[in-house]
Amino acid sequence: MARKAKVEKSNKDQKYSTRGVLRCRRCGRANGVLQKFELCRICFRELAHKGVLPGVKKSSW
Repeated sequence: MARKAKVEKSNKDQKYSTRGVLRCRRCGRANGVLQKFELCRICFRELAHKGVLPGVKKSSW
């Protein structure tokens, strides 16, 4: 779980654009975040398996 202070700091408006940190909207994780869904890889996988994310399905070949 992410520290509340780091989550709040990332939500604040940054003076420079490179200081911004992309965090998961669901759990606050900073690494492994998919920009399109704004979710980390772990939350993305959980929600995709449940069928909550529209247009996402498990690939098989």
